[in-house]
Amino acid sequence: MNKTDIRIAIRARKALLDDDERRQAARRVFATLRHMAAFMVARKVLLYHSLADELSTREFLDALPEGKTYYLPRVNGPELDILPYDRTRLHLGAFAIEEPDGNDTSDVADMDLIVVPAVAFDRSGARVGRGKGYYDRLLCRARATKVGVGYGFQLVDSIDTDEFDVPVDFIIADGHGIVRCHR
Repeated sequence: MNKTDIRIAIRARKALLDDDERRQAARRVFATLRHMAAFMVARKVLLYHSLADELSTREFLDALPEGKTYYLPRVNGPELDILPYDRTRLHLGAFAIEEPDGNDTSDVADMDLIVVPAVAFDRSGARVGRGKGYYDRLLCRARATKVGVGYGFQLVDSIDTDEFDVPVDFIIADGHGIVRCHR
């Protein structure tokens, strides 16, 4: 399925969700993430601050498990900078997403686990983003375990990929548990 058609179909499906369905799906997905071995052993975890139509990270960010250092991305031109997460040092940045303040950027190569949002995923780990390539440019430099998260309907049969697309290693889609990606 081509990326444009996937974006249209997923956007329409997300519009049908009510607030309770969104909240419950996020709780289930992030509870699964908490118990995932790759998350439990990770010391440096890159998360994301969700947009209104994405699986919400709000509750998870408000109750982060201890013993790890958490990071969020910040848009810097065509790239994403990685900064430590501190809820007291955030501002509304690009695309109206809360982003971290400061100059203490970190290298994505130092992350142990990256939680990746997307419009859709398939079981090979291919993903459809919003079309700007931010995560592909970031993930191509990462050595971390990459975990895609989303609603159950965001796991699709197949995605047409390009040579610059960077797949995820695992997907946690609501109702599907942990999917180990096979390429």
